[in-house]
Amino acid sequence: MNLYPKIYLKKVQEITYQMLQENGILGVILDVDNTLIDYYKNMPEGVQKWCENLKKQGIKFCIASNSNKKEKVEMVANKLDIPYIYFAKKPLKRGLRKACTIMQIEPEKVAVVGDQIFTDILGANRTGMYSILVEPIEEKDIFITLIKRPIENYIKKKYEEKNKRMKGE
Repeated sequence: MNLYPKIYLKKVQEITYQMLQENGILGVILDVDNTLIDYYKNMPEGVQKWCENLKKQGIKFCIASNSNKKEKVEMVANKLDIPYIYFAKKPLKRGLRKACTIMQIEPEKVAVVGDQIFTDILGANRTGMYSILVEPIEEKDIFITLIKRPIENYIKKKYEEKNKRMKGE
């Protein structure tokens, strides 16, 4: 199903080089809001180090944020020293494809990491990229996202039930 991620994790720091390598991933597109920073623009401890470590191992990064606040997205990109696209309009394909072009990696070798099913995961799946869903950093969200969260939580529950059945639990 296009709404299901390939992997569902608690936070970006759980993504390992081995995990990316096993899935043929050379590049990672990151969401910003509630994936890399909270509502108040605070980045959780360990995110910069995680990104640096993966870059040292040859993983390329690009931010693709739906935010139209260039300064905020640019601030996060500068902190992580990676390129960015703001107002990416996910789940539309254009912004994600542009990120692939910036990294010079074909879509099937790119993972998209984000906290929202209807933007990040749907966009990744529609473009043939590897989708990684992470838990939102915190519950506080912008209004439009708050409306979607109950539906996304239902989809997450169904996804987890399906995975338990597949594992025979």
